[in-house]
Formats: sequence, C-alpha cells, structure tokens
Amino acid sequence: MAHESDNTARLVWFIAGAAIGASIALLYAPASGVDTRRKLKKSAEEGRAKLVDSSKEMLDRGRDIYEKGKKIADEAADLFERGREVVQKASSAIGE
Repeated sequence: MAHESDNTARLVWFIAGAAIGASIALLYAPASGVDTRRKLKKSAEEGRAKLVDSSKEMLDRGRDIYEKGKKIADEAADLFERGREVVQKASSAIGE
C-alpha cells in the first residue's frame, strides 16, 4: 500500500514538472503575448484538471483503505470478545 502512495506522489510531481516545463517552453517560444498567455492558460487548466483527477483518485484509495482497516479492526474486536467469553466460560467451568 505504501508503494501505491509512492507511485501516486511521483505521478503528481511528474505532472507538476511537466506543467512547469511546458510553461517555461512557452515563455521562450516565438509567439505573440496574447498567444503565449492563451497557451499558458490552457496548459495551466489541463495541469489543474489532471491534478484534480489524481487527487480524487488518491481520496478514493484513502477511503477504500480506511474502510478495509475499519473492517479488520471490527473483526479483531469481535474475535477478542469471543476469546474473552471463552476464557470466562472456561474459568467458570474450572471454578465449579
């Protein structure tokens, strides 16, 4: 699971780096100011959309992991309670 979050973080950094690189390339490209601003705006919007999608995916994964963890914790609590009942019955049987 930690491996997935490492990959997600790398993806986010890659997208951010690509957006920065594209912005710098546009600044040095021979185009008019209006065209350059339009391209920068489009590039920023695309980067933002990809970042939002990645964030949603990470949030969904986090929810899934939370639900799985909660289920495991509930099962462990149930097993603990059943074990405690078995021990109490065994001690009662020995004491009788």
